[in-house]
Amino acid sequence: MPRYNHPCPLRWADMDANGHVNNAVYSNYLEDTRFRMFSDLVPTDPTERLACNFVVREQTLKYLRPLTYREEPVTIEAWVEDVKGASFTIRCEIKDGEDVYVESRTLIAGFDSIANRVRRFQESEREVIASFAE
Repeated sequence: MPRYNHPCPLRWADMDANGHVNNAVYSNYLEDTRFRMFSDLVPTDPTERLACNFVVREQTLKYLRPLTYREEPVTIEAWVEDVKGASFTIRCEIKDGEDVYVESRTLIAGFDSIANRVRRFQESEREVIASFAE
């Protein structure tokens, strides 16, 4: 499947004193991308949502060049790799054309908040997750 592409708008409030997007804001951009990418996996029932949710176990960002504010959104390309029974990795690039500002790798685990433990993915979840695998 092709990479998931999210047009991410920049907000003036995202800038630091040097006029660049603040490093802490990139995690918010990635979170928004993950939510949109996997919105089909979020149960509508609140109790089921607690039993079948996901947590970020680890996230690494590599800052390649500064991003300054502009009206046009940046593109966040996301794809999945290394799918396992209870975890998978999402790779992302925050970019504009060929210019890549940030590369990230995020380890996601299935989690049951009621039992307070990591959980294995259901087959239907695995299918959605695998649909984004390169």
